[in-house]
Amino acid sequence: MGKRAAHSSLAAVGRVQLRLQERPALRGQRVGLALTGANVDAAPCLPGCSAPHNHPMSYRPDALKYLTAHWFAIVMSLCGLALAWARAAPVLGDAATAIALVAAGAAALMFTLLALLSLWRWQRYADAVAADLKHPVRHAFFAAIPVSLILLTTCGVTLLGASGWLAALWWIGSVGQFGITLWVLARWLDTDPKRQPGWNALTPALIVPVVGNVLAPLAGVSLDADGWAAAQFGLGVLLWPVLLALLLARIVTQGPWPTPQLPATFITIAPPAVIGSSALQLGAPDALAWMCWGVALFFLLWSLHVGRRMLAQPFSVAFWSLGFPLAAFAALSLRLAERHPAAQTVAMIALALASLAIALLVIATFKGLRQGTLLQPEPVALMAVADNGPSASRP
Repeated sequence: MGKRAAHSSLAAVGRVQLRLQERPALRGQRVGLALTGANVDAAPCLPGCSAPHNHPMSYRPDALKYLTAHWFAIVMSLCGLALAWARAAPVLGDAATAIALVAAGAAALMFTLLALLSLWRWQRYADAVAADLKHPVRHAFFAAIPVSLILLTTCGVTLLGASGWLAALWWIGSVGQFGITLWVLARWLDTDPKRQPGWNALTPALIVPVVGNVLAPLAGVSLDADGWAAAQFGLGVLLWPVLLALLLARIVTQGPWPTPQLPATFITIAPPAVIGSSALQLGAPDALAWMCWGVALFFLLWSLHVGRRMLAQPFSVAFWSLGFPLAAFAALSLRLAERHPAAQTVAMIALALASLAIALLVIATFKGLRQGTLLQPEPVALMAVADNGPSASRP
């Protein structure tokens, strides 16, 4: 009986390999999954995902090696959710404030945990960290660390009020974000062709280090750093349309980013949403904020077009790219609804959508950690195939 089962398994594997050879598109999809670090064969799905369920896996002894900076997107999402619920307090009362405090507290604990684990990873797997810094896509997510500090400070100022220690944290995050922006863009001037970014590096992930500067006024104004906050905001506003044009050029000339990076499409919602909130913080008229809201709404509806293909793949940490943009859109909607009550219903729908999405992300993450399908390596063979694909071509 055992021999018959083994023979059937080998035959099934042979049929799958034959189908992969006959279907290049499917093979390319598996290549893309490998590039995100997701386990191709046994990863959990978000509710509604059509990927097959597999048996739980055990953790790798070197799982820490694969804890990339992308995990700080969890902190960004929880902070964004806290800020959105804090904006709902005038309508929903103390319950909204309590939810905001819980989300902010969870974000602070998550940041502390990830920071300690990242330091441990740097000590044990310095080569892996160096590889992430050189990676055409993963290097951009190092900006999620200072961005998380800025957002944590913003939560503190919003919920607890301004203080000296919050100002110190804000300055660390703000200057760190400015420095990472300079480092990322300096890579574009590198004379070594191997280090220069190609079309494969042009994904919405670059929005985090390049446009993340627009977050500065959210807390900077309350911390008496409005001058520097406005200057950093100006940098982000300048670079956003430049990066957006490059992303559209990549789509036209090379096609969209690989399937595993589709969740990053939702990052395009964040810049206009945050610019609108920061502009109001700097004293801009409501009309400018409504313009930003309209652009953010467009990118939300535009991003939904990849929803079916996105949910058809196994869950990975890349799905956390949805969390903060949806929360930022909800926060701007609620802020505008304070001045324009007619927008209250739309704002509440946006808040519910962001809360539901982040709740599902938390559930899927716990499931993935329990099954051991997260924190997995990228198969070397699949990486080699991907490097020879169209996404690696240069203009």
